[in-house]
Amino acid sequence: MTARVLVVDDIPTNVRLLEARLTAEYFDVLTASSGQEALDICAANPVDIVLLDVMMPGMDGFETCRRLKDDPKTHHIPVVMITALNQPSDRIAGLEAGADDFLTKPPDDMQLLARVKSLVRLKMLTDELRARAQTGRAIADEAAHLAMGNIDAENGRILLVDDNPRSSERLRNYLVANHQLDVLTDPTSVALKVAEKDYEVVLVSMELAGFDPLRVCSQLRTLEQTRALPIILIAEEGDRAKVVRGLELGVNDFIIRPIEKHELVARVRTQIRRQRYAMELRESVNNTMAMAVIDGLTGLYNRRYFERHSALMLEKAIEQGRDLALLMLDIDHFKPVNDTYGHAAGDEVLKEFALRVQRSIRGIDLACRYGGEEFVVLMPDASQVQAQNIAERIRKSIFDTPFEISGHGGINITVSLGVALNNRFGDTPDALLKRADMALYRAKNDGRNRVVFDAA
Repeated sequence: MTARVLVVDDIPTNVRLLEARLTAEYFDVLTASSGQEALDICAANPVDIVLLDVMMPGMDGFETCRRLKDDPKTHHIPVVMITALNQPSDRIAGLEAGADDFLTKPPDDMQLLARVKSLVRLKMLTDELRARAQTGRAIADEAAHLAMGNIDAENGRILLVDDNPRSSERLRNYLVANHQLDVLTDPTSVALKVAEKDYEVVLVSMELAGFDPLRVCSQLRTLEQTRALPIILIAEEGDRAKVVRGLELGVNDFIIRPIEKHELVARVRTQIRRQRYAMELRESVNNTMAMAVIDGLTGLYNRRYFERHSALMLEKAIEQGRDLALLMLDIDHFKPVNDTYGHAAGDEVLKEFALRVQRSIRGIDLACRYGGEEFVVLMPDASQVQAQNIAERIRKSIFDTPFEISGHGGINITVSLGVALNNRFGDTPDALLKRADMALYRAKNDGRNRVVFDAA
């Protein structure tokens, strides 16, 4: 794994030590000697993670972290505070400032590298989601700001995997005031338990009797449903080597017993907020994709999607020597429908038309609204006979049953269809579409309400 790490410390010896350790692992290292310099570097350069000293003159690490997390351009960059301060109140202050983790000086090499790699992996996932969800820098900044500004971490859904009643009861008392917490005493059933509820974070005790807690973590990372679910290990002081292994498996955080209530609450809150932010990004991705490729009126894919997908499908058909059929459909005399009944009625016809097309084609076929009253259907691995049969089924579904229009009763609608089949000898999407369009033209010219197959 390679990434750009910013090391911030006012003591040159500390900077050189961390730089040497990280460079040996092939990380690209930037350095800063003050909080303001760190802010300037993050604003001007892509940075994947910040290792931040707390005790610095002028702007200390807490304030530097707070400013990074308050800026929509940099709030997604993970921050690990590295400090000689070892009181729980110091760690809590860092977490409240937005820090993603804490390491005590001098940092253990294994923990340092495991932490950096874990947080960089998370950053890369977040970056991918941000890139998909946003179409320009201004939109990206606005969307990111809105996402973070609206996120709280209260009433989280937490699963605790712990078979020790005293331990689990103590943790429950720490968290139940602000969150919903379920306890699972049988770690072998974790897959079934997480399927029952949409949990936002899982706490796993390292002291499970007769069961490897890292196996629980591995199972959660294997399941599609829980692959991105935050995991916090509850560990003993002697478990540090296993904790490092857990971080390598994808565990997000850990806390060492004896547990200080406020630190646990702060770490859980950080993971819930991060999970909710990721969920908002995923929803934004889905919404953005829908807006980009789905026709808002009919719910079918739009022309943009069709053009890209048809090229891929045609390339695949040619490579595999398989058939690919294309139907082009045009609603007959649609303009008079709009002129006579109004555009609202026309919209009702288009929506019902799309439903009937969807019901008439196969599951593997792709129906798209090409524009206006024109539609296309892409049919992979369809022979000429199959394509003609499906086209005729569509035609009959439109012709046989009048379209019910609000306030106007039923009106009769027909459709003309042109069908083309790839010739397997290097067809192009444009050529295939042109042949289907020519067949449609002949169907229209021959009297409409019919299917015409391209002769090529």
